[in-house]
Amino acid sequence: MGRRAPRADALRNRARILTAAREAFARYGVDVPLDAIAERAGVGAGTVHRHFPTKEALVAAVIADRLDHLADQAAALGDNPAEDFFAFLGELAESARDNLALASALDGTLGTEGEASAARLAEAFESLLIAAQRSGDVRHDITVAEVHAVLAGVLATESRLPSTRRGLGLEIAIAGLRPASVGRR
Repeated sequence: MGRRAPRADALRNRARILTAAREAFARYGVDVPLDAIAERAGVGAGTVHRHFPTKEALVAAVIADRLDHLADQAAALGDNPAEDFFAFLGELAESARDNLALASALDGTLGTEGEASAARLAEAFESLLIAAQRSGDVRHDITVAEVHAVLAGVLATESRLPSTRRGLGLEIAIAGLRPASVGRR
């Protein structure tokens, strides 16, 4: 006999838990207690545990959801290789800048959580990079892994800058990703 579809109230509770967890993890990192997430979601701790038996399962679900969203965004781009690549790099930086859980996922410090989603994002991002390299707007001697390292540096740089200088790290990184003959005076 097949498995029964979840009830509507169970689906609503799961969505509320994910929303509460996403907001809490973005603001405070993944160390937020499950009881605090349950309270934010307006459900009991038992409800959280029924949907997500471990904290790791909840973290993985939240991160996978965000990575899938970013992968979908990246996959939808491609009409203007340089503009799309740099705009999406900016989107990644902006998304991770104020989201401690996502920043950890992007720099690989959360381990294997959301591997399939991370792989989808990496593939879509690599396609954008290759297209921008082919168009001549991004240097050819950089790999997607190196762009990830640059992004980690951007996030570290921006965390040390005053809010009035927000975006400076990304601006410098973008200038460095362009070939020497493009966009330089």
